[in-house]
Amino acid sequence: MRSITKFMLAAIAFVVLAGTAANAQTFVGGKRPGSLRAMEDQIFHKILILPNYGVFDHITYQVNGSTVVLGGSVASLGTRKEAERVIKSVPGVERVENNIRDLPPSPSDDRIRRRLATTLANSGGLSRYLAWTNPPVRLIVDHGRVSLEGYVDNRSDANTMNILANGVPGVFTVENHLIVKKEMVR
Repeated sequence: MRSITKFMLAAIAFVVLAGTAANAQTFVGGKRPGSLRAMEDQIFHKILILPNYGVFDHITYQVNGSTVVLGGSVASLGTRKEAERVIKSVPGVERVENNIRDLPPSPSDDRIRRRLATTLANSGGLSRYLAWTNPPVRLIVDHGRVSLEGYVDNRSDANTMNILANGVPGVFTVENHLIVKKEMVR
């Protein structure tokens, strides 16, 4: 029980740190003011706890002073507007520019999403990237085009996911935007 708890805490810490690092801005001396870091942490947390935010959604954010620019794509209906609403409630945020794209409903894309998730989950060690409530890997499908987003432990996992995604029936192209944790610039 204890090792499971430690593992879960480590995984949550990785997701929080990875998201914060990926969305951080550069400041003089490479340091961010404490209040800005607290605001970014709250924004990241608010996105993660969106009720319908899942493996087929990917939301990015950038903080420009008191303005937050949201980006990405979501398949879950209502998630785009809900993200904007909850980010507006973060202290220090005065304006939200919502550039999140709602992916169009498509039975074909839904089949690809299910096949893609099943293929990756059944491929041995890759299931660990999809098994969480807020997984470190996101699978975006738009008109048969797949985009792999998020963080993996090593280049081999990123390449394997790319190869497997290309083999899913109905997939036209795959863009691999997976970031290897060890290669991140800190």
